[in-house]
Amino acid sequence: MASVSSVGIGSGVLTSELIDNLANAERVPTESRLDRQEEGITAQLSLFGKIQSAITDLRLPSRTLANPSLFESKSISSGNAAFSGAISSTSAKAGTYNLEVTNLAKAQTLTSGLFSDKDTTTLGTGSLAITVNGVTSNVTIDNTNNTLEGIASAINEDASSSVTASVLNTGSGFKLVLNSNQTGLENAISVAVTDTGDGDGTDEFGLSRLSYTAGALQLTESQPAEDAQLIFNGVPVTRSSNTVDDLISGVNVTLNSTNTGVPSSLIIKNDTTAVVDKVKEFVEKFNALQTLINDNSKFDPSGTSDNGILLGDSTTRTMMSQVRRVLGATVEGLKGSSVQSLAEVGISTDYQTGLLKLNENTLNDKLKASPSDVSALFSDQGRTTDAQVTFETASLNTKPGTYDVEVTTAATRGSLSGNVSLGASTTIDANNDTFTIKVDGTTSSQITLAAGSYTQEQLAAEIQSKINGDTGLLSAGKAVTVTLDGSNQLVINSNIYGDSSKIELTGVDTNTLTQLGLDVGVGIDGVNVEGTINGVVAVGSGQVLSAAKGDDSEGIRLTISGSATGSRGSVTYIEGVAEKMVDLITRFVSVDGSISVKNERLNKELALISEDRAKLNSRIETLTARLARQFTAADIIIAQLNSTQDFVSQQLAALAGTNNDK
Repeated sequence: MASVSSVGIGSGVLTSELIDNLANAERVPTESRLDRQEEGITAQLSLFGKIQSAITDLRLPSRTLANPSLFESKSISSGNAAFSGAISSTSAKAGTYNLEVTNLAKAQTLTSGLFSDKDTTTLGTGSLAITVNGVTSNVTIDNTNNTLEGIASAINEDASSSVTASVLNTGSGFKLVLNSNQTGLENAISVAVTDTGDGDGTDEFGLSRLSYTAGALQLTESQPAEDAQLIFNGVPVTRSSNTVDDLISGVNVTLNSTNTGVPSSLIIKNDTTAVVDKVKEFVEKFNALQTLINDNSKFDPSGTSDNGILLGDSTTRTMMSQVRRVLGATVEGLKGSSVQSLAEVGISTDYQTGLLKLNENTLNDKLKASPSDVSALFSDQGRTTDAQVTFETASLNTKPGTYDVEVTTAATRGSLSGNVSLGASTTIDANNDTFTIKVDGTTSSQITLAAGSYTQEQLAAEIQSKINGDTGLLSAGKAVTVTLDGSNQLVINSNIYGDSSKIELTGVDTNTLTQLGLDVGVGIDGVNVEGTINGVVAVGSGQVLSAAKGDDSEGIRLTISGSATGSRGSVTYIEGVAEKMVDLITRFVSVDGSISVKNERLNKELALISEDRAKLNSRIETLTARLARQFTAADIIIAQLNSTQDFVSQQLAALAGTNNDK
C-alpha cells in the first residue's frame, strides 16, 4: 500500500515512514505464514501432478497385460522358401507341420486369333456372357465398341466381371487376352457368344470368334487354370489359391514355389517375448511410481523439519496400500492352478523399498509350462466346462466367481425346406432354373442356375453357390447353407442365428415346385437362445447369452453352440492382476477418485489463502488509514502547541526587553 506522505509536518516525528513500519510489523507475520502455506500447497499440487502422471504411465502396460490376446502371441517360421506363413488369429496353436508343394495354382488365360489392328477391325455385334465360378457378366457389343480395344474396355468396365481383358501386340498382329482374376480350376473362364450378325454364336466368324464353351472353343487356352497341390503332413491337398487360410487354424499359408520331393517344416511357437517385455515395462513403471513416493516420504530424524512432502499423507498411503494389496493377492479362480500369484512368475517385492523385482527366467518357464494360467494371472479370462459354450467378454461390473449356465431354448437358424425327395439325378433347364429369395430381410436379384444334370449334392452346392454369389446379398452380408435332409429334400438355412434369421422364396420358375420341391413362401424363422446365468434369466441374441444387469455375473457374454438344453455346466470369470490394476488406477484418476479429490482440496486451500491475503490487505489498509488519522490529529495538536509556545516565547522575550529598557 502507498505511504501516507502528508503526516509528520507539524511534529517531524509522527511520519508516514513510521506508519509504514507499524503496518509492516502487523503484516509480516501473517504474510509469511500465508507464503509458507502457499509454497507447501503448490509443492503438493506439483507432486501430485507427477504422481498422477506416473500412475497413468503404469496403467498403459497394465492395460496391455489385461488383454488375453497378448498371451496368445505366436511366431511362425518356414524351413523352405517354397512356402511361408502368417498368424491371422488367436486360434493358431503351437506345432510343427510338414509341407511339400508340388504345384502352384494358376489363373487361366485365353487368347483370340491374330488381327491386323486393334482400333479399326470390327468383330461383329451381339453380347458376351462371361462366366467364372458360376457368376456371369453380360457384356453388350455394338457398333461403338466392337474392335479389339473396344471389347477389352467394355469387359473391364463391367463391375461384375471376374476377368481382365487386354490387347496384346505380338509384333505380327494383335490379340485379345482374357485373364481370370482368380487362380484355380473353379475359376476357369467360359465365354458364350450371342452373335447378332449371322445368328451363329459358335462358328469361326464374327463375334463368335471369341466364344469359349463346350463345343465352341474358338479362343486358345494359353495358360490352363490349375489348382495348387501340396502334401500336408502326408495328406494330399488341393486348393484353388496359392494363399491358403483353411489349412491350419489361425494361419495364412502362402505358396511361393514348389519343393517337390523335399518336404519342409512350418513351425509355430508360442512367442513369450512380447509378454516378458510388457511385464518388464509394468515393473519399471510401478518402480518409478514407488520411487517418487519414497523420495517424498522421507523422515528427518535430526528434527530440522527436512521431511518429505508426503510424510503422513493419507491419500498416497491409502492408494499404495490398495495397489500392494492387488499385487500381493492370490487371484480368485486360479485355486489349484500352477500359477496363482505374481510371486510364482518371478515378480517379488523388496520389503525395504517396496520396489518390484523380475526374474525373467522364472517368467519364461511359467509361460512355456502354463501359458493359460499366466494369462489368467494378469488378464481377465472366462473358463467354461462345456466345450460348446464359449466365453466372449465380461465388464467392469462382473465379479470374479463361478456361475452355473442353464439353457432352456437353443438358438436356431431360419430355414426353408423343400417337399420333394430328389432323385439320383436332376436336370436343370429353362423351366426350373430361376428363382428369387429373401435372406434375413434382404431380397436377391433373380438367381439363375446353370443348365445341366446334377446329383443331389451337386444341386445343393449349385443352389448355395448362386445364392451366395448374388451381389445384393453379398453387399448386405447375407449368406445361406443348402443341405439335404434325411429324405433327400433340399433345406436352405440362413447362416446367422436368432429371430432376425429368416428365409423366404419370393419367386420360382414353372417347374421348380414339382421338380425341386421349392415354392413361394416363408420358411421357419430362427429363434434366440434362452436361459439363465447364475440362476438369473439372461438376455439372448442369436447364440449369445448375456448375464442379467445387477447380478454378480453382469457383463458376462457367452456363445452357446449346439442344440442341447438344460444344464450347460458353468463359467468361471477370473480377473487378473493387470485387469484389477487398470480398474483401480481408473478409479484413482476419475473425477471423484482419490487423486482428483486431493487436488480439489489443495486448490480450495489455495483459494482460501488468496481470501486470507485479501483480508490481510484490507486489514492493513484499515490500520494504515486509522494511524494516518491519529497521526494527523496528533500532528495538528503538536503544531498548535508549537505555535502557542512560539507566541509565549515572543511575549516573554518582549517583556524581557521592556524591563531592560528601564
